[in-house]
Amino acid sequence: MVNPYLDPELVFAWQTAHSMARKSPLPVHDRGGFRVDTHSEKEVKRWVFPQLCEGLHDIASEITAPKHYLKLCGANDELRSALPERWEIQPANYFMKATATALEASSLPDGYEMEFHRDGPVTQVHVIAPDGDVAASGCAAETTDVFIYDRIETAPDHRRKGLGVAVMNALGSARRCFTGPQLLVATEDGRGLYTRLGWTVIAPFAAATIPDTGF
Repeated sequence: MVNPYLDPELVFAWQTAHSMARKSPLPVHDRGGFRVDTHSEKEVKRWVFPQLCEGLHDIASEITAPKHYLKLCGANDELRSALPERWEIQPANYFMKATATALEASSLPDGYEMEFHRDGPVTQVHVIAPDGDVAASGCAAETTDVFIYDRIETAPDHRRKGLGVAVMNALGSARRCFTGPQLLVATEDGRGLYTRLGWTVIAPFAAATIPDTGF
């Protein structure tokens, strides 16, 4: 069942680990939400809000340039209601939490190999296809509060072979602390896989940005 309210500390802990996984600046508190000053080619800043608040309204009204993202632990319609018309809602995502602690046994198809790399709190996994291409990949980051999974992807030509499960299990084996929650944000397509692995949606996760109309 979807929880209509998420503890802000849990959301902040997820965002902190998420920034670590992506080598982004750590989040800071900003008007009821958590801001990451990304300053990357695709994104200048992002805010994540545990719930609607005046701060979200204020930021949305102030910003007129693209490459800024507002994210809300809430439904798309809820976020849309808080934004000026220039903002565009992105495809729906879902904030999810693991409800099972045991890892399923999984193996790779013949000819596939797995590369596993750990750099401090961040773990990366790549599954290499027989032709040398990356067939699937993902990363995870662990703090004292949470263990999060991020960018779990399987190339279209290599789907339905259990590679996503293998990546999740490999990343999960890197956990050092088993008391904190396991979290991720899933796309619509990914939600089915994670549900089969014992995850549950704890909140919808809406996002919006201003379209870049430049040429």
